[in-house]
Amino acid sequence: MRARPAAAALAAALMFAAAPALAQERGPAARQTLVALAYVLGQSHALRQACRGRADQYWRVRMEKLVNAEQPDAPFHRRLADAFNDGFVAEQEAHPACDAAARREAARVADKGRELSVTLSADVADDEPTR
Repeated sequence: MRARPAAAALAAALMFAAAPALAQERGPAARQTLVALAYVLGQSHALRQACRGRADQYWRVRMEKLVNAEQPDAPFHRRLADAFNDGFVAEQEAHPACDAAARREAARVADKGRELSVTLSADVADDEPTR
């Protein structure tokens, strides 16, 4: 299935994208990308729970790691949490059960998350000092 490698790639890109920079050091465009990524993580969390059960916390834990790496100030932390929760609710309502449509949506959401992670990684790479 295509969704599993896509999810693994997204998780790896997320860790790379978040580690080198703090949210306060990111510009407005990168901060908005982080908000969009938080939404996608919420979507992924709902879709994974639909297929693996409510005890599965894979994407919620990844969201916590992202927040810990970014160290956002309180207002931005709230924006990230709200985006995650909004994405979760949207997908939970749209795909309450694990079926072919939910699996297709999970693959689409993983692709979107990968795109956002690559964008964040490029932003970090652009900020790296040259030696």
